[in-house]
Amino acid sequence: MKKILLYFSIVVFGVSFCSCDDYLDVNENPNAVSEENLTTSLVMPAAEMNLATSYGNFLRIIGGFLSQHFAHSFGTSNYLDYSQFQVSASRCSEFYSDMYQRVLNNLKLIQQKAEASEDWGTYFAAATLRTFTLQTLVDCFGEVPYSEMLDVSNTSPKYDDGKDIYEGAIAELDAALEKVSESDVVCTNFLFPSERADSWIKFANALKLKMYMRMANVMDVKDKVAALIEEDNFPDSDVAFQGCWLNKSGEMSPYYAEEFSSDWGSTQVNVIANLAIIGTMKTDDYTDPRLAAYFEKNGNGEYVGGLSGTNFATTNTFKSTYWCRPKASYDMPVYLITISEIEFFLAEYYARYGSADKAAEHYSAAVEASFATAGVDGASEYVAQYPYNQSKYAECIGIAKWVALAGTNDFEAWCEMRRLNYPEFGTVLGDDMYNKQDDSSFKPELYKAGTLYTPIDYFGEVGENKVLERLPYPLSSTTSNANSPEFPGYTEPVFWGK
Repeated sequence: MKKILLYFSIVVFGVSFCSCDDYLDVNENPNAVSEENLTTSLVMPAAEMNLATSYGNFLRIIGGFLSQHFAHSFGTSNYLDYSQFQVSASRCSEFYSDMYQRVLNNLKLIQQKAEASEDWGTYFAAATLRTFTLQTLVDCFGEVPYSEMLDVSNTSPKYDDGKDIYEGAIAELDAALEKVSESDVVCTNFLFPSERADSWIKFANALKLKMYMRMANVMDVKDKVAALIEEDNFPDSDVAFQGCWLNKSGEMSPYYAEEFSSDWGSTQVNVIANLAIIGTMKTDDYTDPRLAAYFEKNGNGEYVGGLSGTNFATTNTFKSTYWCRPKASYDMPVYLITISEIEFFLAEYYARYGSADKAAEHYSAAVEASFATAGVDGASEYVAQYPYNQSKYAECIGIAKWVALAGTNDFEAWCEMRRLNYPEFGTVLGDDMYNKQDDSSFKPELYKAGTLYTPIDYFGEVGENKVLERLPYPLSSTTSNANSPEFPGYTEPVFWGK
């Protein structure tokens, strides 16, 4: 029997997020369903939960550190490398393998079974998640196997150019769209439990909008986006895995289970707020109401963010209670795309190709949607404090989006930083704000709101005042793939960032 890596239980929910993979492999689980008896309703939730696990945990943590939403908790070492803008090939291996074997492989199986039975609603839903997964892989690595992937007879599939993968994935999605109707039934799933394809079609349109706008720096996407706007069939609410998490071992939202739950026996604090996001959301002139929705206050009832780049010792001053932590809960959503993001992309479209008035309208709508997701009031005050500026649209949208994504999707914040080139690096360096030999030297007041800073100790292959532009090709691929290309370097942008 062909190997299928699949997370499932009898009720298709008992999903483990950390280190219990063995019993979830159908080749090792004597109680597992045989491949010929697998149904799309069993495989779809498994594919979804594996996507939620990798995207909502690994990429949220990576993205949080690389976007300077997160800093490394003093006295620990789990993510010190991320804090220094360093990610190793070995660190990427499990994520990469999971996305291919436990997401794309399962989606391929779903599409095969759905096509055989002309179940076009389920087929389209799987195609949408496949496109989302491929887009995510390109955004991480730049180039990955695509045209020759998932062929068990080919152990060395070629790596395709990221632009070709984007265009190929969109073409696949368009072909699937021609087969589906809004009323078509979709098999059991967590993302849109209504079991109709209409919500999946809206999600697909939002996904295409994001991908086209990602490509806006390297190709003319005006007509393609205009067609989506003319159709006007985008999601009515944030697209997220929500309402499906329980306060039980193995059933919590993955980021919470990894970093905040003591269910696995650890109470270590690894992730704290970064002074960059704290110093942007709370200034002398304005406090963003979303701050309280995104971060906990520290032990003194204050908002204090840490610095990227060094493993400070735990001192009487800098104990874990000195710092703010991101807010998290067992049932926190795993966001795939929000209304706020959609509106920011529309604002950018009109800024590039349309009118300043329309751009400003969608900018305001994006801020309003972000505040609504956070569950707080005050969007109009934010827009008054940080109004839309057509002459600086990339800066205006880039910083506002970076702030909005701090509470929903840190990985997408890192992606948009690399594409829009905002926030920029300020003139203050990390070691200007703290001398690690002197605890009394901490000076967060030197930070300028809306900027990045070079970590105190930074990865030499990235360098000073630069972001890490891509993740390295993972060892799980390069060690066994004779066709893996030479890594172009950490500061070489993926195709849409050039």
